[in-house]
Amino acid sequence: MKHTVPTLSLAVVLLVALTGCSFPGLGGNTDTQVVIAAGNTTERQILAHMIVEMIHHHTDLKTNIVNNLGSTILVHTAMTKGDVNMSSAMYTGTSLTGELGMEPVKDPDEALKLVQDAYLDRFDRVWYPSYGFANTYAFMVKDDFAKAHNLTKVSDLEALKDTLKVGVDTSWIQRPGDGYEGFQELYGFAFKNIYPMEIALVYSAINNGEMDVVLGYSTDGRINSYGLTLLEDDRQLFPPYDASPVASRAIVEKYPELDVILNALAGSISSDDMQRMNKTSDEDLVEPQVVAQDFLKAHKYFEARVNELGGVQ
Repeated sequence: MKHTVPTLSLAVVLLVALTGCSFPGLGGNTDTQVVIAAGNTTERQILAHMIVEMIHHHTDLKTNIVNNLGSTILVHTAMTKGDVNMSSAMYTGTSLTGELGMEPVKDPDEALKLVQDAYLDRFDRVWYPSYGFANTYAFMVKDDFAKAHNLTKVSDLEALKDTLKVGVDTSWIQRPGDGYEGFQELYGFAFKNIYPMEIALVYSAINNGEMDVVLGYSTDGRINSYGLTLLEDDRQLFPPYDASPVASRAIVEKYPELDVILNALAGSISSDDMQRMNKTSDEDLVEPQVVAQDFLKAHKYFEARVNELGGVQ
């Protein structure tokens, strides 16, 4: 998942960094509560509620969710300032090249190991195993279009490159590494008709027939709603963006039961699961808390998963 930094957010980060102050209006108390940064995406908010529901079910700890941090860098800064104890989701590819300033890595296991080690060493934070899904860029087409042209992977698009209308995230065009220049170098072809647009518009553009192919996010709920087929990135342009909860080492050492709970969520959510939950919240307008509760109940997370890890003391 790629996160840009809005101008206002960047100004807030600089102000906080220069003054040493905490973020205004967060509302949590990290001494008496477990304060979780959910960010402003549906996905991160659903995951935050999963963690909260698990904490409330298995412990007596108090919690607070912070939703007004709109980017990974804001979440990172809030954790650095001690305004939050935990992030509901961080993404390997984003943090590797973002706050860690490292080179992108294509192997998911290697990327996870790098961020886990670096986060513990540099920031004193525990990066947990992945929930089980990645939220990355993905080329997608309508199901019937894929069937008509026998499209299953990105390299299949080469035969149609001069006739396709392709809508992509504006920021991807100039993005170094896994942007359009990197795409052309790796796949060996360019699209004749490519249209930069806001990422939120690509889904409606393909659903309305304005585009044949778009570049979107792999766990977006509209993939199912609009009948889209994700094309395999068969030459591995995009690095892994596996999602994991991240907690300060201090809060985990203070409340070891959190370690059991966060490990219980590892490997538990597939990309299809996350797509469905995002769709349920974004398209069907079900509150993220309800979506989280329903998933945990349906998959017996309030009992089996925690007990398998020895239970919460």
